[in-house]
Order: sequence, then structure tokens, then C-alpha cells
Amino acid sequence: MLSIGKLSAATGVKVPTIRYYEQIGLLPEAERSAGNQRLYGPKAQERLGFIRHARDLGFPLEAIRELLSLSDRPDIPCAAADQIAKRQLAAVHARISRLQALQAELERMIVQCAHGRISDCRVIGVLGNHQLCLHDDHGEAGQG
Repeated sequence: MLSIGKLSAATGVKVPTIRYYEQIGLLPEAERSAGNQRLYGPKAQERLGFIRHARDLGFPLEAIRELLSLSDRPDIPCAAADQIAKRQLAAVHARISRLQALQAELERMIVQCAHGRISDCRVIGVLGNHQLCLHDDHGEAGQG
């Protein structure tokens, strides 16, 4: 059995995140020692590894919840898991498209900059006036 600190070290998931996953039901409630310390077994470590890998691939928590539910029923067809992965792939493609549009806009701003004074700076001008952008939707790519 691992303490939460050792589980964190073994999986690379921070202690507050482990507690959060437990709170929202992605991880089952940990057993407790006589001193009320959380204790985790190999199944919890494996499940947390699954969650970590899915998060690294960008899956949202609700999709991970669905995938975990599916993984708890190994005899059912994997079509539902495929659909979840396809949704994630579509989201990745959409994000890449937005990032490419942002890249093009930033490159355009930099190339058009006269490298003179701030009053004539294209970068500052475009950031101050969205109508000067070639691309209308910058969406979430610039956020978080």
C-alpha cells in the first residue's frame, strides 16, 4: 500500500490532484490507516496512471470518466471507446487549425512591423484593433 505522497511520486500526479480525482469519483475513496492516512493499492496506482496518460493526451475529465467506466467492463465491444477517441482526435485537429491560424497572424504582424516606434508598431496596432486581423476566430488556442 502506498501513501498519497508515494503514489504521487510513483505516478507524477500531484497530491492535490489525486485528492481532487478522488473527490469527483475518478478514483475510488482510498483506504485509511489507523492514523487516518490515505493508502492506495496497485489498482488505484494503475487507474491513476490511466487518468494521467489520458490527461496527457488532452482528454477532458468527462471523457476519462466514460473511458474508465468502459474499462471496468472488459467484455463489451470497444466501439464506444473508439468514438471517444475519435471525438478527441477531432478536437485536436480543430485546435491545431486554430493554432495554425494564430501562427500565421503572429507571423504576419511581425513581418509587417516597421521596427520603428511603438506608435507605428504593427504588433501593438493589431492587438489593439481586432479588425486588422486576417483571422476572425482565435478561439481558445490563446487561452490556458
